[in-house]
Amino acid sequence: MTVYIKEMKQSAKALIIWTCSIAFMTLICIFMFPEMKNEMDSVSSIFANMGGFTAAFGMDKLSFGELMGFYGIECGNILGLGGGFFAALAGISVLANEEKERTAEFLLTHPISRFSVITQKLLSVVTQVIIMNIFVVAVSLISAAAIGEEFQMKEFILLHTAYLLMQLEISCVCFGISAFIKRGSIGIGLGLALAFYFMNIVCNISDKAEFLKYITPYAYSEASNIIYESKLETDLIVIGAVFSLAGILIAYLKYTKKDIAS
Repeated sequence: MTVYIKEMKQSAKALIIWTCSIAFMTLICIFMFPEMKNEMDSVSSIFANMGGFTAAFGMDKLSFGELMGFYGIECGNILGLGGGFFAALAGISVLANEEKERTAEFLLTHPISRFSVITQKLLSVVTQVIIMNIFVVAVSLISAAAIGEEFQMKEFILLHTAYLLMQLEISCVCFGISAFIKRGSIGIGLGLALAFYFMNIVCNISDKAEFLKYITPYAYSEASNIIYESKLETDLIVIGAVFSLAGILIAYLKYTKKDIAS
């Protein structure tokens, strides 16, 4: 597990920064809820009549005056975008790092197969995403308890399960792309995550763009749908799992045959 440990140590700083940033913004959001709670009903009625904007963010289904509704919209966007960006960054550079940092010759001359290198790097990406989510969940629960509020636990668990699956899909897709990149590209990862996010907004606004929900992982991690219906969209999750597996498979096929510059 030498490569895995190396990747975890190398990514530790980014993991800590992203995790603490997302968790801190989530904490601030939850701590703001008691002060805004009494005024949230009027805010909800205003947002409910804003047409396409309301549908784009699912504000027609949730109440800002309830912690779960407030959390789903406000904190959900923080974790959705922030978590998606982090997952993309973790996946997009992991297979390109050796060429970027000129360490490929040192690594690949050791008695370790490329298959093992890929596997350990993939495990490091998955571990980072899971650690980030566990920490954010813990901070959310502690913050809610601190303000004397409680989440609807079924919806809370479903929501964070969907976020985890969404982030893993993004990281796996970026992992596959990483096998084709020689020097790494943060822009590609962030751009892909942002494109997925806006695809979801577009398909929420327009029925003609509904096909996009079969492409973007944000479709099955839509907080408004999960909280309102108290269930996950398993058909979309299955499609997302196929995309994830495709990204992983492509990474193995490409990287095991790739001419890696040292």
